Amino acid sequence: MGPAVTHVPSASPEVEPAKPRSTSGAGTSPAPPGAGRRARRENLAGYLFMSPWIAGFLLLTAGPMVASLYFAFTDYNLFDAPRWIGLRNFTDMFADPRWRTSVEVTSWYVIVGTPLKLAAALGVALLLNQKRRGQGFYRAAFYAPSLIGASVSVAIVWRALFSDDAVVDRTQQLFGLEAGGWIGDPDRIVYSLVALTVWQFGAPMVIFLAGLKQVPRELYEAAEMDGAGAWRRFWHITLPMISPVLFFNVLLETIHSFQIFGSAYILGGQGNACGPADATLVYTCYLYIQGFENSRMGFASAMAWMLLLAVGLVTAVLFWSQRRWVHYEEASR
Repeated sequence: MGPAVTHVPSASPEVEPAKPRSTSGAGTSPAPPGAGRRARRENLAGYLFMSPWIAGFLLLTAGPMVASLYFAFTDYNLFDAPRWIGLRNFTDMFADPRWRTSVEVTSWYVIVGTPLKLAAALGVALLLNQKRRGQGFYRAAFYAPSLIGASVSVAIVWRALFSDDAVVDRTQQLFGLEAGGWIGDPDRIVYSLVALTVWQFGAPMVIFLAGLKQVPRELYEAAEMDGAGAWRRFWHITLPMISPVLFFNVLLETIHSFQIFGSAYILGGQGNACGPADATLVYTCYLYIQGFENSRMGFASAMAWMLLLAVGLVTAVLFWSQRRWVHYEEASR
């Protein structure tokens, strides 16, 4: 037997102690000289470009809102100094029968006018979504009323159309209907206001049309091969696919309906502002009467904040309800 071989362990290299990491982050190079001054100059330039908007927001939006919140608790008539009266404007508001009438008229207008306008917009968008000649002309023609519909001149023309012995009156006489203009009739003048609103369906129509363009054609082809009719394709494919667009239009048009003023004031203005027997006395119209005709600016400010709370509540309810009927793609969540 040979001599035993002994293995001598080799000397292990010394392990250097770990160096503390730099707080500036691994692999980061030091900032070049003057970088801080350059960043401050860029920020300053950005704020300078934003300054007109910031000044406008503070002076024309935020400032008046804060002032109106203070005036809502005062007796203020635009001429004398405001006098603090607490909640009296709100208690007088709830006890005012004309205020309750304005709430009823506005609620009826929102509940009836908004769905009719959206239905007209969606129906025309479905027609314009089909390939046909002259699509550009038809889209522009249907969108044009939205550009001019809110103007004072159009409201005056609309008032002339629905007056006694005017075009609408003569047309309904041809069909054996009762004569008499809609403007002077407390029971029918609000329908002329709704008709004017529905006529301005161009803006939501364009949004609906953009949503319809995003629906894949393969879904319709597959449903048609399975024997689904036009109504089933619309109900089970079109509506779910454009539900985010529908929600956006419902939200936007509902807020706009609460804010209607010009057309209601002009259609109903005949010595008695906002319609005969307060038929078109929408909320903003009564707010205008109290603030600028009766010089009750404190009362009008309280009405404005109640309108803001009502719109905020309706908006919150709509956002809460979207979980039940609005369908978003998984990738976008």
